[in-house]
Amino acid sequence: MTKPAEYHLPLEWQEGEYTVYRNHHWSGPGCHNACAILVYVKDGKVAKVEGDPESPYNQGRLCMRCLNMVEAYYHSDRIKWPLKRVGARGENKWERISWDEAYNIIEEKVTAIKKEYGPEAIVCMEGTGRNVNWQVPMMAYSVFGTPNFGLGFLSGDACYLPRCAAMYAQMGDATIADMSQQFEKRYDDPNWKCPEVVLIWGNNPLVSNGDGFLGHWIVDVMKMGAKLIVIDPEATWLASRAEYFLQIRPGTDGALALGMLNVIINEELYDKEFVEKWTYGFDELKERVQEWPVEKVAEITWIPADLIKNAARFFAKASPAALQWGLPIDMHPTGITTAVAISTISSICGNFDVPGGNIVARQGRNIAIGYMTGAEFISEELWAKHLVPKDTPMHNQGVMGTAQGDAILEALETNTPYTVKMLWFQSTNPIACMGAEAPRIYNAIQKPDFNVVVDLFMTPTAVACADLVLPCAMGNERNSVRPWWFPVRAINKITEYEECKSDEELLVELGNRLNPELFKEMGWKKDTDLLTWICNVINPEWNWPEKWDATFEELQKQHISFDNWSYRKHETGLLRTDGEPGFNTPTGKLECSCLALDSFDVDPLPYWEEPPESPVSTPVLAKEYPFVLTTGRRSWEFFHSEHRQLPTMREFHPDPLVTINTETAAKMGIQEGDWVWVENMRGRMRQRAKLKPTMHPNVISAEHAWWFPEQKGENLFGVFDSNANNLTKMGQYGPTGYGAPYKCTICKIYKGTEENSKVMPTEEVIKKGGFGYVK
Repeated sequence: MTKPAEYHLPLEWQEGEYTVYRNHHWSGPGCHNACAILVYVKDGKVAKVEGDPESPYNQGRLCMRCLNMVEAYYHSDRIKWPLKRVGARGENKWERISWDEAYNIIEEKVTAIKKEYGPEAIVCMEGTGRNVNWQVPMMAYSVFGTPNFGLGFLSGDACYLPRCAAMYAQMGDATIADMSQQFEKRYDDPNWKCPEVVLIWGNNPLVSNGDGFLGHWIVDVMKMGAKLIVIDPEATWLASRAEYFLQIRPGTDGALALGMLNVIINEELYDKEFVEKWTYGFDELKERVQEWPVEKVAEITWIPADLIKNAARFFAKASPAALQWGLPIDMHPTGITTAVAISTISSICGNFDVPGGNIVARQGRNIAIGYMTGAEFISEELWAKHLVPKDTPMHNQGVMGTAQGDAILEALETNTPYTVKMLWFQSTNPIACMGAEAPRIYNAIQKPDFNVVVDLFMTPTAVACADLVLPCAMGNERNSVRPWWFPVRAINKITEYEECKSDEELLVELGNRLNPELFKEMGWKKDTDLLTWICNVINPEWNWPEKWDATFEELQKQHISFDNWSYRKHETGLLRTDGEPGFNTPTGKLECSCLALDSFDVDPLPYWEEPPESPVSTPVLAKEYPFVLTTGRRSWEFFHSEHRQLPTMREFHPDPLVTINTETAAKMGIQEGDWVWVENMRGRMRQRAKLKPTMHPNVISAEHAWWFPEQKGENLFGVFDSNANNLTKMGQYGPTGYGAPYKCTICKIYKGTEENSKVMPTEEVIKKGGFGYVK
């Protein structure tokens, strides 16, 4: 077994009046990465946060959210101790209670629900999967004993999971763009090669910083000579510097991928040796792409045919080339098959697990934790009861590790297949952020008898439905571990704030009350006991990366741990369970025609369908709602629904913004900064107009997750006033149960006036029963 060596730089030292600690920050609040930071502490409080210049991961660079962390730590609105509701739900009336009283209430309620209705009547939910991506599933499975862990009413689980499912179906693994992040020497490692071309598809990485990826790495490789292809409805900063910019109609990514494959395959620009030796179903794929000539694709996507052809050729001829993609791939009912098509473009052009291409990403040090952590404590009989759509074989045959948001909503609304009696929300604010049809979610979460919210601040979701609110620790107030993807990083508890507890502490303390036999057997008395177990939750089927038997305390001394790395693992037997060369798939090859999808009665070859609501699929509706609406636009200052109460963040970004093409706005009499209404058949919301000539003239791009902590809590902090999810819809997932059209529906816009703003959406929803348009 490989033991971690101690870190070669000091982890704590004194600088004048400050004690300085090296640490990693991975929420909350925060993003999907765990950047290395220097934490300056004075008198037991964090005084400032800086980037760690010695870190090979982020190399001293931090976003403004991390640099402003002190404001979040000590904001007066932070939840400081457990709170029990004393008024009606929605009145925002609370009283302070002790942790013992809170635990007693939970123990009493959970025991009664499980006795009368069964553990499946309890549903646990988390938000975006950062430093709760295993803790909340573990809470569900090992503490409450329920099979129902889900993702905050995220319709179609449409956030990275469709891409991951596609890659696992196609190649048995997931890949990520190689920017040398797996090497301690980074760009100086002699094994790494700078990509000649980076294809940025549906992603603005400088702002969004997706899982295990920092956007400034793109700028680094640009300085080394890498060229860009950017696919986006808006000409972003990166698009303005790209060799090819493809300004796409949202929701048509699958068609574009098939058109590019048509060019690459018919012009024989693919890597013939790789295709011949390592792929399955290529001939069938070749036949399928004949249905997608570029001229047809150009009409669908709004991208000129010659531009599609030239971009496809440019990518295919580069060696190596890397793919960096984003959420719009997932946010379409055909999200999985679109991801298969795009991944195929990269792989057949010779970029699979090569330096500067797309490398196989498994969690560092073989740590296999995630949404299934703790599922071994659930019986097969009970697991069969987890809430999934009945029309999706992939879910019903037990492949998916989560209860699905649309099915959870159906159970709440119809008591089918059984009644949900308790909701546990941990680090999620679904009526502000994740849940499509936000007013519908608001009504549904009122139904259970008992709801608990664990969060940093009082949120609209907590006010709307919680009976207990529990205070959660922030990044430097907790111990944890980050293995996703690599390298493994330790997160160390440095300070405390009032009575806040980390997710891990909460899990262990509740577990010792509600499931004491298991927790005693496992030796989980405190958070570090659990974290040592987590460090050694090893996937026995993985031949790589190497295994270790480290304790959490040893990882803390290591600080950051890099795996031994090699490329082209499919050639050396590192991907397969039997140690033979090839892929961890039924055929042992990268499957252009996916047998796993075929086994679930899903088309094994890439295909594309129009979004459920679009200028083509719903032409009559489109006459009234002529613009394509894409939601979820990212900003520098916020991460989903976080940071809205922080003065510095709001100084930079005081109001919600909807981006409109400059000429489009002029035709409608809309000027920069005007409040405008965005509306469709389900509802409306109000944001300020941001005019850009670089936005596609037929596309409206709205920010998501807005609420206003400065407003009254009993008004739910105005959560529906600027809520893009007033316009999106639950239940439009694809045949796999994955994917939903958050980023490709339709709308109209018009200028806000005193007259049409008399009744705001929050009042419409919580006092007048909702919009009353279309359910």
